[in-house]
Amino acid sequence: MTKLEAWVRAFRLRTLPLSLSSVLLGSLLAFDKGKFSLPILLGALVTTLFLQILSNLANDYGDSASGVDNDERNGPRRAVQSGLISASEMRNAMLLCAALALASGIWLLFKASAHMEVSAVLGFFVLGVVAIAAAIKYTVGKNPYGYAGLGDLAVFVFFGVAGVAGTFYLHTSSFEWPELLPAIAIGLLATGVLNLNNMRDIENDRNHGKNSLAVMLGINRARVYHTALIILAIAAAVFYSVLNFRSPYQFIYLVTLPILLQNIGIVWTTSRASDLDAELKKLAFATLLFALTMGVGLIY
Repeated sequence: MTKLEAWVRAFRLRTLPLSLSSVLLGSLLAFDKGKFSLPILLGALVTTLFLQILSNLANDYGDSASGVDNDERNGPRRAVQSGLISASEMRNAMLLCAALALASGIWLLFKASAHMEVSAVLGFFVLGVVAIAAAIKYTVGKNPYGYAGLGDLAVFVFFGVAGVAGTFYLHTSSFEWPELLPAIAIGLLATGVLNLNNMRDIENDRNHGKNSLAVMLGINRARVYHTALIILAIAAAVFYSVLNFRSPYQFIYLVTLPILLQNIGIVWTTSRASDLDAELKKLAFATLLFALTMGVGLIY
């Protein structure tokens, strides 16, 4: 593997559809309400991509420093663990991503500030700073919250509620409770991707002190939890579509149902970590397809 390939792998491109999903769905929901801004869409996309790449780099750095990344771990070999990227280089890349996320976030708020209250702009700025800190603190430093079973909650909040509902608000400067339902749906699916990752690594994480929620639950209850995440995501989306029913096209996102149900089936029937690793990418892309079809179905 070349150094460039190591950096690309460290970015974990297969996880990036999750951040795209939240911003695209939030923007399509706003478009349905007759309020949409292309600069806000682009600014939100860039900011959330930098945030997710920052989180992925920090995870690579933190898990290597703690010893969780080792030769016994399942899944792709990490960049710092492999020695192709040094710890200091990874720290510098993290600082650069944090700075770029902050800069793009400020530009995004500048574009949105024309129709937002000052208090709302300040609130989003604080949220952005918290998101940067959360991306790093997931596995870095003393007592990282990802090692205490709180990673799932963070993913649900930032990829779901904050990602979808926050993007919607940036476009519209308004919010009503039904928009929480698609935000919840995307947040649950994104959490399912993390749970797949944690189930894949459950034995190694347990042996090295990384108490993910999957480790705390054990493999069988983690499977039940995963099933609940997928089913509740579908239920939240369907509830929203029923509440706002105008056309059968609003249910087009159900084309993802076979993929999602197959994902549940594999989680229950396989004992091979490699199978779960393959499903991680599939669920991430299914989440993006779910978000796009749900949004397009509203405005068709």
